[in-house]
Amino acid sequence: MSEDVTFRVFRGEPDDEGVPNGEMVDYTVEMDEGMVVLDVIHRIQAEHAPDISCRWNCKAGKCGSCSAEVNGKSRLMCMTRMEDIMEETPENTPVVVKPMQAFPLTKDLVTDVQWAYDLNKTIPPLKGPEEMDWKFDQVEADRVQEFRSCIECMLCVNTCHVMREHQLFDEFAGPRFFVRLANLEMHPKDEENRLEMIKDDFGLGYCNITRCCTEVCPAGINITDNAIIPLKERVVTEYYDPLAMIAKKLGLRK
Repeated sequence: MSEDVTFRVFRGEPDDEGVPNGEMVDYTVEMDEGMVVLDVIHRIQAEHAPDISCRWNCKAGKCGSCSAEVNGKSRLMCMTRMEDIMEETPENTPVVVKPMQAFPLTKDLVTDVQWAYDLNKTIPPLKGPEEMDWKFDQVEADRVQEFRSCIECMLCVNTCHVMREHQLFDEFAGPRFFVRLANLEMHPKDEENRLEMIKDDFGLGYCNITRCCTEVCPAGINITDNAIIPLKERVVTEYYDPLAMIAKKLGLRK
């Protein structure tokens, strides 16, 4: 059975100095069975506000385009079912939809994630043996396969307090790129050493293991336990473990 639901959506653009300038606007929309939040935004476009801006592409949770904040939580709008939203939203209270707060506003629900593309270019790529006959155990392949499911939605970055509250984009790579770095560092055939960059340039030490990034990952990647903590362990072993440092000097480890 259909019902009317009020959505409170951010509408606005940055001013000349880049400061977000806008307001929350209410739209009442008729619900259909099986709708997701992105369906509602499209219905608002069709029936109320054709000029509302919203980024989306696959509508299948694979492209990472439709990231936003729904009722204060970072989510993919195409994977967020309205039946779940209605259960969590108090009666007679609108569903609140805002753009990601960690990134610069472009317009309405669209944010500028150019930072991610620029940072990605600074990470040394996989460097393996020139002879392409690479052989390794399935266990080693399985270890990094999880990281390859990242869809670069940036929800983990948006929910990370180092980025969201402190805006340390020039000093901290953020959870998405620690996933990529873990994918490279744990590859059984990778010969590149990125630990100094991870420690100094990418600011791994800023992460204090709150696990908020893991909680919002729509791909189900255990970012904290499987990517960030192992990277921290490698940095500690390389730079702060006295026994490991002595063993390295004696030539007992590489």
